[in-house]
This record gives sequence, structure tokens and C-alpha cells, in this order.
Amino acid sequence: MKRSTKTGNSALTAQHSALWLEHAMKNLIYLLLLIAMVVVGAVVQAQQATQRYRIGYLSALSASSESARSEVIRRALGEFGYIEGQNIAIEYRYSEGKPDRAPELAADLARLKVDVIVVAGGDTWIAAARKTTKTIPIIMVGGGLDPVEAGHVQSLAHPGGNVTGLTILNTELSVSDWSCSGKSTVN
Repeated sequence: MKRSTKTGNSALTAQHSALWLEHAMKNLIYLLLLIAMVVVGAVVQAQQATQRYRIGYLSALSASSESARSEVIRRALGEFGYIEGQNIAIEYRYSEGKPDRAPELAADLARLKVDVIVVAGGDTWIAAARKTTKTIPIIMVGGGLDPVEAGHVQSLAHPGGNVTGLTILNTELSVSDWSCSGKSTVN
């Protein structure tokens, strides 16, 4: 029995989108860690080796929704020699999907004098962190508008200010986006 081409393409598109999103999120986490380690590394060189460094983590979601990502971050930091509770502390703040809590939580992280703020949320959360501090490095990860259009950075090549990172601008892909040679096959 044959499936219609439209149904087959739709299923293939959904499957490829899911695979791409999973791959993109893994790459995003490793990129985030690399950026965080560069920032923390610079701070480490400027201070004593016995000091515990703080990473502020501002999330748009809940702790339970972020648990898998948090564990991956802790393991990856551990591979670089940064062990939570020994030489780093990660201060987690979750807004539980409530955008109005973002400014308060960002301000709380700034009061703690974290060395870097990682923002896992959209434009509301990035803007809240930006309004809170001009000196603490902010690493944006996840969804959101074009960061240049939203005013978070001056340009993608040269962000300027204290905000860097990346956003996923579009997670919808078509079958043609996945085809390098113009041909695709389905098993």
C-alpha cells in the first residue's frame, strides 16, 4: 500500500525537524559551555585559583523542564575540571513560563555578583538581563527574535556590549532544506 506523497513528505519533514532540533540543542549546549568557559577562564586568570566562580542561569521554564539540560551542563563543565560545589556554583533561577518574573530573577542573579549570566529564554528574558547589568557577561541561548532586530546586539559578527551567544531563529525545515544533491530517499 502506497502513502501519498504529501503525507510521506509531511512525515519526513517532521522526522527531520525533530532530528535537527535535537542535534541543534546538543550543539547549542556545547557552544554555551565553550563560551561560558572562555568567560569564566578570563575571570579565573584575573583572580585567585581558590575562589569559587558563579554562573547565573536564567530560564523561562521550570526546574523540572530544564533538569535534563542542567545535568548535561554539569557533566560538560566537569569534563573541563569545573565541579559544581567545588570550584564553581551555578545559581539557577526559573520563571516557570511567567515573563513578568524575568526582571526580578535577573536582578537577583546580579545581586549575587555572578561571573556570567546564561539566559535560556526568549527576548523578554534577554532584555531583563540586559536591563539589569551592563558589566556581567550575558550568554543568550535558545529561541527568540533576531538578536540584532531585538536590540540585544549591534551585529551578529560584532555583538558589542555584554551580550553574546546564539538564538534559534527558525526550527521549521522543509524536505528541500535537507537535500544536498537535490535528491532524497526514504527507506
